[in-house]
Amino acid sequence: MKDIIIVGGGTAGLTAAIYARRAGKSVLVIEADNCGGQIINTPEIENYPGIKNISGLEFANGLKDQAESLGAVIESAKVTGLDIKDGKVKTLHTTSGDRECMAVILATGAKNRHLGLENEEEFTGCGVSYCATCDGAFFKDGVVAVNGGGNTAIEDAFFLSNYCSKVYLIHRRDAFRADAKEVAKLKAKENVEFILNSTITALCGNGDLEYVELENTLDHRKSKLEIEGLFIAIGQTPDNKAFADFVTLDEKGYIAAGEDCKTATKGIFAAGDCRTKSVRQLTTAAADGAVAALAAIAYCG
Repeated sequence: MKDIIIVGGGTAGLTAAIYARRAGKSVLVIEADNCGGQIINTPEIENYPGIKNISGLEFANGLKDQAESLGAVIESAKVTGLDIKDGKVKTLHTTSGDRECMAVILATGAKNRHLGLENEEEFTGCGVSYCATCDGAFFKDGVVAVNGGGNTAIEDAFFLSNYCSKVYLIHRRDAFRADAKEVAKLKAKENVEFILNSTITALCGNGDLEYVELENTLDHRKSKLEIEGLFIAIGQTPDNKAFADFVTLDEKGYIAAGEDCKTATKGIFAAGDCRTKSVRQLTTAAADGAVAALAAIAYCG
């Protein structure tokens, strides 16, 4: 039995593993996919304090190597459920069998919703991005588009308008889920153009993204829009259903937990993008990992 099991091997989970091992606790990290999370698809990171420039894959590998060098065990499996017996021992059901511990840190992250188009994966990092604050600076003075109609899309377009010569906002309707005040602020920007009642039907280019094909949702007319970058902001999807009996989920499926990373059940903590929060960045994921680990360490005693 481990002291602490961490579900998820992204920035939050691996940071938690580093802190927990330095405190002398036995640690198991269970990751269903590749360690590192979404950041491994980012070609360049330039906004992490103390690191001028690094690839996402290199950053993730560094975290993984550090955690393992301290003695954390990383297992490839998917957690399918959770039980608690005697009020304290937690049993995690995984595709590789059951694992027991005293404290659980849920760091399952959240996946960006994709358009589901052919070549989308191919162009990710080569013109297609899901994070304006991460990648916006790479398109300085360029022509880009943002796809979405919520607050994130509006905020991304406004942010990019300060770097790029032209920003298109593509939205499938002519009404927005975003706050009206924020939409009005964006419309006041001279280098922003709204393309409404339109969906993206194809991503095109030779190596790098060169243009997208659009279809008008009203008259089904097709058109081509030449851009250097596309920022997809149509929401994220957390994967927390397996823990719903022990944590509180909000309407979008995120785990209700404050800055202390504590959930509704003692001994279960949530860190990183899977929890309710307004900012989801590498720095906040790392901070959550540290906070959750220290809380789990204190819980284990």
